[in-house]
Amino acid sequence: MHEPLQSARLSDAHQNPTFAADTHSLSSRRLNTLTTSALFAGLTRRDCIRVASYAMMRHFSYDKFLFIQGQAGNDFAMVHKGSVKLSQLCPNGNEVILWMAGPGELVGHPPFLSGGTRTCSARAMEQCEVLVWEHSRLQSLFEEIPQMIHNVGQIVSDRLVELQERFREVATEKVDARVALTLLRLLRTVGRPSRGGIEVLISRDELAQMTGAVECTVSRLLSKWEREGLVLSRRQSIIVLDAFRLSRNQIRR
Repeated sequence: MHEPLQSARLSDAHQNPTFAADTHSLSSRRLNTLTTSALFAGLTRRDCIRVASYAMMRHFSYDKFLFIQGQAGNDFAMVHKGSVKLSQLCPNGNEVILWMAGPGELVGHPPFLSGGTRTCSARAMEQCEVLVWEHSRLQSLFEEIPQMIHNVGQIVSDRLVELQERFREVATEKVDARVALTLLRLLRTVGRPSRGGIEVLISRDELAQMTGAVECTVSRLLSKWEREGLVLSRRQSIIVLDAFRLSRNQIRR
């Protein structure tokens, strides 16, 4: 059973010669994820390898929590493989899904934004590999590689813009447009090839939460799209068969 992220501690290369010897091979395996992540935009290959060498790889099985809302902790994490759901609990106990994170996306606060308490929960949607940086180590890397601070600011800005768009959609768009827009976004972040289309690991209830709809309405809509050959709907996933037609026929009718 894996411990939550805040208990992970990294071995410094100076204290662990074996770790230092393996740094290049470990970094090479992780380099592809880092170079495609917005956090590392503009960094040299050398800097990417250096940052990767200080990350600890953690493994989480399906439905396991990476961390829990209200929990103390400020270690920094990035999805390396799989997908992670970020959510908040309302006072009445209902869950609100904030984000679905795929490979290369962040699932924790950077050191200079963290108040030391988790503002949401993160749960693995499938078997996941997650890169984790200790708070103090990443803070020093940010000081040494200022481009990373700029990149974090851009990531936060982009997420704010998306949240604003989603809020506007809930207020102004019909349900079919909201669901289509959400699915198309998820294709880019957590979609993976499957059965002639792109699969998103999300249930009908979760999709309803993300679009401000009720589950029965989303179920009827997905059934309609399935008859039209746009999607295949499963209990815990949705396969988009024709993203172009879904976008063209459903958005802003």
